[in-house]
Amino acid sequence: DPPPVQLIVQFLEQASKPSVNEQNQVQPPPDNKRNRILKLLALKVAAHLKWDLDVLEKSLSVPVLNMLLNELLCISKVPPGTKHVDVDLSSLPPTTAMAILLYNRWAIRTIVQSSFPVKQVKPGPPQLNVMNQMQQEKELTENILKVLKEQAADSILVLEGALKLNKDLYVHTIRTLDLLAMEPGMVNGETESSTAGLKISAEEIQCQVCYDLGAIYFQQGSTNAAVHENAKEKFFKTKELIAKNGSSSLHFTIDEERLAGYCQACGVLTSSADDTSQQATPYSQIHSCMKSGNYQDLVKIFLEDNLTLSLPVQFRQSVLRELFQKAQQGNDALDEVCFKVCVCNTVCDVLQGRTIDIQFCQLFLKPSKEKIDFLLEVCSRSVNLENASEALKRKMAAFLKNLCLGLEDLQLVFMISSHELFIKLLKDDERKLLIDQMRKRSPRINLCTKPVTSFYDIPASASVNIGQLEHQLILSVDPWRIRQILIELHGMTSERQFWTISNKWEVPNVYGNVILGIKDNLTRDLVYILMAKGLHCCAIKDFVHAKQLFAACLELVTEFSPKLRQVMLNEMLLLDIYTHEAGAGVSGERPPSDLISRVRGYLEMRVPDIPLRQVIAEECVAFLLNWRENEYLTMQVPLPLVQTNPYVKLGQLLAATCKELPGPKESRRTAKDLWEVVVQICSVSNQHKRGNDGRVSLIKHRESTLGIMYRSELLSFIKKLREPLVLTTILSLFVKLHNVREDIVNDIAAEHISIWPSSIPNLQSVDFEAVAVTVKELVSYALTINANNHFWLIIQADIYFATNQYSAALHYYLQAGAVCSDFFNKMVPPDVYTDQVIKRMIKCCSLLNCHTQVAILCQFLREVDYKTAFKALQEQNSHDAMDSYYEYIWDVTILEYLTYLHHKRGETDKRQIAIKAIGQTELNASNPEEVLQLAAQRRKKKFLQAMAKLYF
Repeated sequence: DPPPVQLIVQFLEQASKPSVNEQNQVQPPPDNKRNRILKLLALKVAAHLKWDLDVLEKSLSVPVLNMLLNELLCISKVPPGTKHVDVDLSSLPPTTAMAILLYNRWAIRTIVQSSFPVKQVKPGPPQLNVMNQMQQEKELTENILKVLKEQAADSILVLEGALKLNKDLYVHTIRTLDLLAMEPGMVNGETESSTAGLKISAEEIQCQVCYDLGAIYFQQGSTNAAVHENAKEKFFKTKELIAKNGSSSLHFTIDEERLAGYCQACGVLTSSADDTSQQATPYSQIHSCMKSGNYQDLVKIFLEDNLTLSLPVQFRQSVLRELFQKAQQGNDALDEVCFKVCVCNTVCDVLQGRTIDIQFCQLFLKPSKEKIDFLLEVCSRSVNLENASEALKRKMAAFLKNLCLGLEDLQLVFMISSHELFIKLLKDDERKLLIDQMRKRSPRINLCTKPVTSFYDIPASASVNIGQLEHQLILSVDPWRIRQILIELHGMTSERQFWTISNKWEVPNVYGNVILGIKDNLTRDLVYILMAKGLHCCAIKDFVHAKQLFAACLELVTEFSPKLRQVMLNEMLLLDIYTHEAGAGVSGERPPSDLISRVRGYLEMRVPDIPLRQVIAEECVAFLLNWRENEYLTMQVPLPLVQTNPYVKLGQLLAATCKELPGPKESRRTAKDLWEVVVQICSVSNQHKRGNDGRVSLIKHRESTLGIMYRSELLSFIKKLREPLVLTTILSLFVKLHNVREDIVNDIAAEHISIWPSSIPNLQSVDFEAVAVTVKELVSYALTINANNHFWLIIQADIYFATNQYSAALHYYLQAGAVCSDFFNKMVPPDVYTDQVIKRMIKCCSLLNCHTQVAILCQFLREVDYKTAFKALQEQNSHDAMDSYYEYIWDVTILEYLTYLHHKRGETDKRQIAIKAIGQTELNASNPEEVLQLAAQRRKKKFLQAMAKLYF
C-alpha cells in the first residue's frame, strides 16, 4: 500500500486533472461530486497526519502542498480573494483561524526553505515526458514562490497577530471533515463550535508561530542586520515555551538542535554588553573581534581553544577564509594575522590527527625567526605535557620533527631542536636519528662547514648555551632577568664583553667613557646594557620598561659611583618629562610641582665632572616654556647658568619677551635682545679666498659659530615647544627677519610683528635663504600643534603667495577665515581678513583666471575697488562659474556694470541673470543701512562657503 502522503498526491492529481470538451478543447477540472470527494479524501489523509507541516513538507512538492492548503482554506469557509491580514482572527471560528495560521506558517517556512542551498539530484537516462513534467513543476514552484515572497510581509503580520490570541484553536479531523461534507441541514453547526476538531493549546500555537517567525526574521537578517534582534527574541521565546510545556506535549514537532543553532547564531550576531551568557561563547567573541578588527584577541581565542578543542574545524576554516579574503582586498596588515590563525588551526589539526592544510605549507614557504617563534609558542601552549596522552605527544613530536626536516636554514632548525618542548617530546636516540637524517638529505645544505659541524657534533655544548642566553639577553627588557643572564654568561666565560653583542645598544659617548671605565666586567656589562635598553625604550616611547631599567641601573650604580648615580637621576628626570608630555600633558594637565622643582634643580646643578647630555637641558628649558614658568626663567635663573648654557639664555629671552607682550608697547628691550641673538645665529661668516686665476672669491659658511648655537639646533629646540604664545613670538621674529630683506617683494604678515626692529646694520651677513627655509619649517610645525590658529594659517598662505603657489595660498586664506567664523556662519574678524589679505586673494584669483571671483572679492575691501572689478569682468576667458556667481554680488554699481556689459555683447541670458540679481528688494538703495549690511553679510557667507568647497 502507498504511504498516506502519497495518497494525497494521487487524490489531488486526479481531482485537478483537466477535462476535454466535445471540440477537443482543454477545460479546467470540473467541480463535480467525484472531484469533491477526491479533494476531501486528500484533506482526510492530511488530518490523519495531524496537519504536521514537517511531515507534509518532506513528502509533498510545493505545488501539491499549496493546492492542499488552499482546499483547507476553502472548506474552512475562508472567502476566496480575501487578504488574510485584513481578517480579525479572534472573531473567526477556531478551525477557520487555524486554517489561516497553517497556510501562512507554510508560506514563510517555504520562503525560508527556498533560501537554503539544494543538492542537485543526479539525473537518470533522459526521458522526454519526465523532463517536460519536471520542467513544468519547476516553473510552477517558482511562480508560487514569487507570490509567497510578495505576500511575505502580510504573512508575518498574520502570525504576529496570532501571538496576541490567548485562546486555544482547533484543527480539522476526519470527523469534522465528514460533517462538512454532509448536507448543511444535517450538520447542526457542530463544526462551527469551539469543541469541534483536534484541540491545539494557545502555548503550542505560540511555540510553533514563534519558531517560524524567528526563522523568517533570521533569513531576512542577511540584508537587514537589525532584524536579527527580532529573530533572537522569537527563538528565545520558543525555548522558554518548550522548557515550560515540554517538547513531548506538542502535537507538532520542533527540531531542537536547529533551534539551539539559531539561538547561538542570534547570540553572536546581536551580542550585547548585558547578554553575558551569549557573549561568553567563543563564537560571539570571535564575531565581535572580526567586526571590531581586534585581531590580537582573535588569535588569543584560537590559541586558548587549542587546549579545549571546542570550535569545529569547519568554523575555524571559515574564519581563516574570511581573513584571507580581507587580506587579498589590500589590507596588508592582515597577512600576519592570517599566518597566526593558520598556525593555530594547523596545530589543532595535528593534535586531532588530521592532515596539514596546504595554506600552512604556502605560508611557510619563506620561514623566518618570528614565524618559528610563534609556531613554537602555539605548540607549547596547545599541549599540557603533564596531562597529555602518549598518542598526543607522539603526534606533536612527529610534527616538529617533520618541520625540522623541511627547513633549510640551520639557524631555524636550531631554534626548534633546542626548544624545551622539542627536548621533552623527543628522546635522545630520536634526536640523534634526526641529526643523521639531516646529514643525508639535500646536498644544497652544506653540513661540512665548521660552525654547522661543531653544532651537530656537540648539540649540548657550552657555545650553544651561550648563544641561547645571548639571544634571550637581546630580547629581554626585565632588569632582573638581564642580571641573571649576565651572571650565567660570566660564569661560562670571562673572555667576552657582552655589552658588544648587539649593535642596537647605543650609549652616548659622554656616558660610555665613564661606564667602560668600570673595572668589574659583570658590573660594566650590566650598567651599559641597562642604560642602552632604557634609552632605546625611551626612543620608542615604551616609558614603563624604560623606568624599570633606569631604576635598576640607579640602584646598582648608587653602591659604587656618585657620578653615575647623578647621570641616572638626570636620565630619569628626562624620562619623567617625556612621560608627562606624552600622557597627562597632552590633555593640558599641569605637571606636578615636584617635577617642576626637579627641572629647576637640574638647571641650577653645580656638581663638577658630571657628564651631561645637551638634550636634557634643551628639554628642561622647553618644558618650563611649555608650562608658562616665565617668572622663573626671567627672574630666578642664576646668571652664571644663563652665561654658560645657550638654551637657558634663549629660554630666558623668550620668556621675558612673552611676558611683556600683553603689556605696553614701549617694553621692547628684551625683544631687541632676542632679535640680536637670533640674527647672530642666522648670520654667516664670510671668508675671502684667492683662486688660481688670482681673483678673490667670497666663501659663505652656512652653519656659522657666530651665534650661541647653530641654526639647526635652534630649529630642533623650537620644535620641542607647544605653548602657542611662545611659538607665535618666535614665528613672528623669523617672519620679520624674512621681511627686512631688501629684495623682498611680498611681505609675510604675522601677529606681534611690530615689536621687532625694522632693520639690520649688516644685511649681507644674514643667510636669508636659510631664514626662508626656517620660516616654512616653523609654520608647518606650528600647524601640527594647532591647525586652527588663523594667524599661523595666514602666514602659511602668505608663504605660498610669495612663492607663486596661488591655489595653495587661497586654500589657507580661506581656511584661516573658516576656522575663526564657524565656517563663515559668523563674520570673519577684520584683523584676519585685512585689506592686504583680501588684495592677495584677489591677485590669486586673477592669476588663476577666476575673474568673476575677483570682482566679488573687490566688494570685501573697505573701499570697493571698482577699477579692478570692472577690468576683471571685461575678461571673457574666465575659468570660474561666471554668471552663477552673480547671486553673491551685493554692490549695485557692479551689477549695473554687468548688465551694461552683457547688453553690449549681446549676451541676453547673462544680462537677465544680472537684472534678476539687481532686482532683489533687499539690495534697494532706499533700504535702511542694517538691511543692506545684512544682505551683504549673507552673500559674503555664501560666496566664501562656495569658495571653500572649491579650494578645500
